[in-house]
Amino acid sequence: MGEIYLTGLAITLGLFAVVWIISIPLRNVSIVDMFWGLGFVVACFYYYNLAEPYHWRGLLVLVLTVVWGIRLSVHIGIRNSGKGEDYRYTEFRKRYGERNYWWFSFFQVFLLQGILLWLISAPLLMAQIPQANIAFSFLDGFALVLWATGFIFEAGGDYQLMQFRSNPSNKGKVLREGLWKYTRHPNYFGDALIWWSFATFGIAAGHWWSLLSAALMNVLLLKVSGVALLEKSLKRTKPEYENYIKQTPAFFPWFPKSNDA
Repeated sequence: MGEIYLTGLAITLGLFAVVWIISIPLRNVSIVDMFWGLGFVVACFYYYNLAEPYHWRGLLVLVLTVVWGIRLSVHIGIRNSGKGEDYRYTEFRKRYGERNYWWFSFFQVFLLQGILLWLISAPLLMAQIPQANIAFSFLDGFALVLWATGFIFEAGGDYQLMQFRSNPSNKGKVLREGLWKYTRHPNYFGDALIWWSFATFGIAAGHWWSLLSAALMNVLLLKVSGVALLEKSLKRTKPEYENYIKQTPAFFPWFPKSNDA
């Protein structure tokens, strides 16, 4: 398993290197976001094809990864279409200069994301190589429930937000209906659940350290590129957001507080 996993690092970095090369003439580092989900699909296909013997859990995890990864990449592609480079990368481009950022972005963005994707993808491999009985277990059933719940929150939250933003009258307003009534970040919460589900499949296959990958994804979503970063921007750009914070949980869904709470 170790050899397959290490080779997976080379494949992952190769994929992100290609995306980096494409980004140079486009002058748009943001395209890396579209390949985040697809990168896991590529990694899982590789793990599935090399792992032996083939069995139902490995195929199931592959199918779930394909559905999740392609959905995420298509959504980000549609969301970012025609909007140019993300402001975060534009600021870095200004800071380091156009002459330098084309190569600096490889290390700052593409290499870093490739390594993170590889580390997080470990449960996708662990689920392919069982250490014990591969019969369907309670853990497998629990993992399926986690995945389905996470997919509803992530895909449903993304769809509701896209519909909300498509109405010009909602510009500057805060979405507080549907899944967004119970958590300020249903899509991030759903993403976290999906990775805990993959970790649980890994545990069902006898690999407890798959939990480390899910924990790493949680840290990224909560403290690095997800909730923490987005909240700073929303507090600055949306006057209603402070009140939304007081009433609605940041991550784990729960009933909102009343206005006078």
